[in-house]
Amino acid sequence: MIDKTYEPGSVEGRIYQAWLDANAFAAGAGAQPGAESFTIVIPPPNVTGSLHIGHALNNTIQDILVRYNRMLGKDVLWQPGTDHAGIATQMIVERQLAERQQPGRREMGREKFLERVWEWKAESGGAILNQLRRLGASADWSRERFTMGDRGQPDDQMVRAVVKVFVELYERGLIYRAKRLVNWHPGLETAISDLEVENIEVKGNMWHLRYPLADGVTYQFPIAFDEEGKPTEFETRNYIVVATTRPETMLGDTGVAVHPEDERYKSLIGKFVELPLVGRRIPIVGDEYADPTLGSGAVKITPAHDFNDFEVGQRNNLEAINIFTTRAAINENAPEKYRGLDRFEARKQVLADLEAIGVFDHVEDKKIMVPHDEKSKLVVIEPYLTDQWFVQAEILAQPALASVREGRTKFVPQQYENTYFAWLENIKPWCISRQLWWGHQIPAWYGPDKTCFVASTEEEAKAKALAHYGEPVDLKRDEDVLDTWFSSALWPFSTLGWPDETAELKRYYPTSVLVTGFDIIFFWVARMMMMGLEFLHEEPFHTVYMHALVRDEKGQKMSKTKGNVIDPLSLVDQYGADATRFTLTAMAAQGRDLRLSINRVEGYRNFVTKLWNAARFLEMNECFRVEGYDPKANKVALNRWIVGATARAAAAVTKAIEDYKFNEAANNAYDFVWGTFCDWYVELAKPVFMGEDAAAKAETRATAAWALDQILKILHPMMPFVTEELWGETGKVGPAREDLLVLTRWPDLSGLEDAEADAEIGWLIDLISAIRSIRTDMNVPVSAKVPLLVAGNNAETTRRMEAGSALISRLGRVEPISAAASIPKGSAQFVIGEATWALPLEGIIDIAVERVRLDKEIGKLDGEIGGIDKKLGNEQFVAKAPEEVIEEQRQRREDAVARRDKIKQALARLS
Repeated sequence: MIDKTYEPGSVEGRIYQAWLDANAFAAGAGAQPGAESFTIVIPPPNVTGSLHIGHALNNTIQDILVRYNRMLGKDVLWQPGTDHAGIATQMIVERQLAERQQPGRREMGREKFLERVWEWKAESGGAILNQLRRLGASADWSRERFTMGDRGQPDDQMVRAVVKVFVELYERGLIYRAKRLVNWHPGLETAISDLEVENIEVKGNMWHLRYPLADGVTYQFPIAFDEEGKPTEFETRNYIVVATTRPETMLGDTGVAVHPEDERYKSLIGKFVELPLVGRRIPIVGDEYADPTLGSGAVKITPAHDFNDFEVGQRNNLEAINIFTTRAAINENAPEKYRGLDRFEARKQVLADLEAIGVFDHVEDKKIMVPHDEKSKLVVIEPYLTDQWFVQAEILAQPALASVREGRTKFVPQQYENTYFAWLENIKPWCISRQLWWGHQIPAWYGPDKTCFVASTEEEAKAKALAHYGEPVDLKRDEDVLDTWFSSALWPFSTLGWPDETAELKRYYPTSVLVTGFDIIFFWVARMMMMGLEFLHEEPFHTVYMHALVRDEKGQKMSKTKGNVIDPLSLVDQYGADATRFTLTAMAAQGRDLRLSINRVEGYRNFVTKLWNAARFLEMNECFRVEGYDPKANKVALNRWIVGATARAAAAVTKAIEDYKFNEAANNAYDFVWGTFCDWYVELAKPVFMGEDAAAKAETRATAAWALDQILKILHPMMPFVTEELWGETGKVGPAREDLLVLTRWPDLSGLEDAEADAEIGWLIDLISAIRSIRTDMNVPVSAKVPLLVAGNNAETTRRMEAGSALISRLGRVEPISAAASIPKGSAQFVIGEATWALPLEGIIDIAVERVRLDKEIGKLDGEIGGIDKKLGNEQFVAKAPEEVIEEQRQRREDAVARRDKIKQALARLS
């Protein structure tokens, strides 16, 4: 007997264990002989991570695709695993050491520190995968992989994959070592990627400084202009003014740039200034980077500490002088007075000294963008000149670009192709080295004269060194590790056993679909494309589905500081995994951010309850599955109609999933289950269950049980727990179930629609719906029985009316039902087919009062619509308002118009 209420907390763990016990998630589970493969690799969450709402959306979508394709009988693999997340993980362990007042990593040494990180990973790393289990993720957990393999041993397959790629790219000339400017984290003393940098707007200053011209040079600087902008007065100057937000970096200046066409400074190009406090002669160069309209039009150039300045320095052969240590203190390349000072202490001292020698011009307040460590938001990131390893990504990018342009890999929604193209068409060399200890150590060794030997093993490196030097020498391995994205770029094939020629690699590569967020199109998606094409000569996936951002119900981005973060595990605890998953699915419209509200989750929790109660009601009315039941053999119109409606619903859900329109899949299923099956079929079937016609009763019971089975199947990918539980409960009577629902075939119900039954039951539903709509719109009391009149009806309508009179009367609360030659005054009218129907309301409601009320409501809505139109017609509002605010206004207008039109229709019905 199905329990009275569904309790997710007591069901979900048991059901999940049943799936695991049945090995239902294993690669190939339930596959038909000779089935095609379907593969998804999970975007590996950081081993440091915990489940957030973005993960919940991403993995719900993946699970829908996996469960759906498994039910199609395909050979399905959902490959799970985690990423070692170099910087984030090392930060956590170092923070733990500091909190426990234990020796830091440098005191511990590399080997012992890495032991501590592996201990932490074993204890708490990968907790997010257990959280995904709570969400219902049906990944093949037996194949779980980690980007650093098993304790990072050299013979581990995941490690060998990374080493092979590095060595081969180096040998092909696609990896090289060079001194370049990188984003530098002074706290961790490592280069970091653009993704790990967040530019934050802060209140800053723009300091204007006077750099004295060398060699006694002077020039005429314009100080007054006529109406046409031509200079009329000049001032003789022996200095040039530059502006900077980081005055401490002036200690590393090696040039001043002016625009080559700037009349104020053209005569100075090729001359020199004497750098204050340092005394270095540095040239004035003409470069288009200098904007005559900004500041003084002259800019100081510090190639070692600014990305734009580095490019200017390259173009003009300027020296790059690094003035910072790895911890952003002033180093030995600056005057002795400043050495050892922290960069911000140095700033204060430099400004004081500049003012003391009279070259401080003025300062202005200015909001500036400052790069920070994306994780902590506390550490200011420095552009820093250092030796690093780089990949010639611009070469690897060409085949990856061609794959998307030529349609071998497509993006859904297609608009994200533009983002992909924009990144790859403007790609720069990829800095792949990190000055960390946690990660894949770079397979490079250095000889006594710093000659580099890249090899798969130390033995190979020694052999190369022997051939180079002619005698054995001591080698020192490069201490740097690889960027986390380097190893995760291999994820679609390293997880399948590459570089070994495994059966899994042959069977499951290329994978089918990648589900990910738009923010890592370049950092991960593009790099997987590059590596897959370079090493397996085939795209790693044929489709990239980009899901949008989950925002709060007001359209605001979730953040801890705003206090609007929604924890998906709290939703699971309170409302169940099915309601949480279904909410995310129903809101996952292509290319549109989700606005998640608790009310929506509550609403879909009620949907779970509705399904449960419907199944329980059918069980109470002995609606059990019948051996050999054939839906095509039904005689009763109601049953022929629900069979056809079920077929249409299954087809609609199927198409929506195939088209990656997950919100449409959920909404089609919801509308059918709640609106068609529960609200209409079950209600229309009640008189049959209570009637005396044994044959009709038996057929209806069998049909209801069959329809419920199909409902459980089409809902299963989105709501796996409650559907599996009901599958088991309803399987206790009737023919034995062959499989768990998770391994049951997806329904193909083509050919089951019945036009005659659709017309018959459709007419009945339209009539009852119209009656109910009028009662609601006109505020007719629920308890009032209202007569129903019909005029102009033909024989077919009369037959249908007589056959369905009991249902019409009960569900529409109308009595009596009769024909009329004319419609009396004070009636609400509507037309169904050829007939005019009317509800005489004189004496039941005050018609005049209702007219006034409806007119007022229309006027109120007209005002609301006009106000929104005015707002949306305001160009300034549209230009400044966030997209989510504009979208909210458009939705409000749409809702108001629909409501107004409905009321107008109701008003028009009053005779």
